[in-house]
Amino acid sequence: MPEKNKSRIAIPVPTGKNASSETGRRGPRIRVRTSRVLALLIASTLLPALTLAQPQAKPASAGQTAPVAQEKKAPATPAAEPSTYAGAEACKTCHAEIYTGWEKSPHWKQTYKEGGIAKHGCEECHGPASSHVADPSDTSKLFLFDKAPTKEINQRCLTCHAGGTQHMNAINSEHTKNGVSCVSCHSPHHAKESEFLLVKAQPELCYTCHLQQKAQFDMPFHHRVNEGLIQCSDCHNVHGTVGPKQVRTSSTQDAVCFKCHIDKQGPFVFEHAPIKVDGCQSCHLTHGGPNPHMLKLSNVNLLCLQCHTTSSFSSAPEAPSFHNQASLFQSCLLCHSQIHGSNFDATFFK
Repeated sequence: MPEKNKSRIAIPVPTGKNASSETGRRGPRIRVRTSRVLALLIASTLLPALTLAQPQAKPASAGQTAPVAQEKKAPATPAAEPSTYAGAEACKTCHAEIYTGWEKSPHWKQTYKEGGIAKHGCEECHGPASSHVADPSDTSKLFLFDKAPTKEINQRCLTCHAGGTQHMNAINSEHTKNGVSCVSCHSPHHAKESEFLLVKAQPELCYTCHLQQKAQFDMPFHHRVNEGLIQCSDCHNVHGTVGPKQVRTSSTQDAVCFKCHIDKQGPFVFEHAPIKVDGCQSCHLTHGGPNPHMLKLSNVNLLCLQCHTTSSFSSAPEAPSFHNQASLFQSCLLCHSQIHGSNFDATFFK
């Protein structure tokens, strides 16, 4: 056989009935190159083995999600070191003016001279300042009263000033509810008044907000607050009370008016009900007004007839029919002179 035919394989030719047609269409013999057949055999044998050799991902079971490639996390930054106490002398280096004002106040004695909390001085209120001393622009670790909200300022002050009856209701006081903090009225560094470290003297300090009451004290008949005889804090606890308007009570828990007007307090055998039920303000203006005795109405009869009528809404006895209310310059108090209470007569005669 010639050399060129050694690489060919003979394939048997069909015989029989269809032999002539097959032979005529495709030739007597079909030959295929040996290299192409060998390549197909090798591929069909090795391909399944290569497929099985590769690791297969496990299918996610019910309720589980396919694993997600984890992202590389950035290295955690180290936590900043806490600030430590530097001492009040370090504060004096830059804040000499503030230090001088603080040095003259009771706070200096309580927090620095006599030790305080480990003799921290300025830092008892403002917190440890070593980071601020190292970098004056860094105030992140200091408690700054001019930037803190009212609630945090009051809590900081109440750390020391929580005792006693004066500050029992400071958190729930009307001042706190309206955004007035301790440093709105008190200045630890630049107080104008040595007592209570007030930024202004009373009543000018109270008039900063209470302008309506300032006008009432300018009326012809008023409590002598502007004259300096009494102060706003004599009647009001500026740090809060359980009663309305932050009004104080007397030592017997009665109206604060009885601290001065003790002759009107009693007890009396025959009490005038409005005094015990509604208080003095049922007939009187509390700060000042245009009428004598600071009465709500200029005509005393009209004031009395607000209760002593035939109305079924009032439990007070009605005025008798023989009282002529048309008479001018008539006053119920001409006869009923003991109007605040009597030990001798139920109708408050003298």
